[in-house]
Amino acid sequence: MSNERAEILPTDFANTSAARIIIEAPAAKIFDLLANPSAHRLFDGSGTIQRSVSGPERLFLGAKFAMAMKIKVPYRIKNTVVVFEENKKITWCHLMKWRWSYELTELNSGTTQVTESFDASAIPGYAKWWLKKTGAMAHNPKWMAKSLVQLKSLCEAEPLS
Repeated sequence: MSNERAEILPTDFANTSAARIIIEAPAAKIFDLLANPSAHRLFDGSGTIQRSVSGPERLFLGAKFAMAMKIKVPYRIKNTVVVFEENKKITWCHLMKWRWSYELTELNSGTTQVTESFDASAIPGYAKWWLKKTGAMAHNPKWMAKSLVQLKSLCEAEPLS
């Protein structure tokens, strides 16, 4: 397992954050984890995902999935996949309209750059209190970097035989 850290990227817009990492695995292997909502807890660097509650085994454009979460208090959140480009990009959003995206760029055979981004720039006014109350914008870049390191570790692990 690598001690590599993810790079936190500068962003040009308020209420956005992004991080990037290089993973020694093909995009298809990484995308399979991202497209499996029950696997999200395995690489969640925030520790807020408790478990997958509902949804398909593999996500697709328009798929809905719900997660049991906990940020100070337990709650459930329902997400909808709004972008789905096989092995390249997946984005989901929920009621408060912020978006989580993962973009995969194959650099060469077996190596992929993964960029995770969070965009709450177009959220409705009622949702802004949640970002402030939870301190999400202060925590998100670090949590995203940690998630990417955990994703890297999972994807670079030798398969069990």
